[in-house]
Amino acid sequence: MGWFSKIKDAIFGSAEAKTVQAKAAPPPPPPAAAAAPAAPPPPPPPLTAAQLDEVLTSMAAKAPQKLNWNSSIVDLMKLVGLDPSLANRKELASELGYTGALDGSAEMNIWLHKKVMEQLRATLA
Repeated sequence: MGWFSKIKDAIFGSAEAKTVQAKAAPPPPPPAAAAAPAAPPPPPPPLTAAQLDEVLTSMAAKAPQKLNWNSSIVDLMKLVGLDPSLANRKELASELGYTGALDGSAEMNIWLHKKVMEQLRATLA
């Protein structure tokens, strides 16, 4: 499993995501006649970009330290419980197609954050 998948799974599988999805789900239909067997409930609707931000903001509010997840890849990885070490960020950068120097520079980190957020939002469409 790649680093992007780990980030995505940590966000979309979080309790916060389930809470946001439950709020957005349509109400269950009224009970049907006893003659028909109960159908399984429909899956929750996918998150929107605004709901993704709501999930991340909710996760940040519960974090023990102030994390600037909306602009820092290191803080975003910390927020979702992943090790933001340089080695892991290098792997993530390679996975996402970064072509610059894998040196942990501000340029690399800004690109990584932007690309991760773009890809997260693309999975919602």
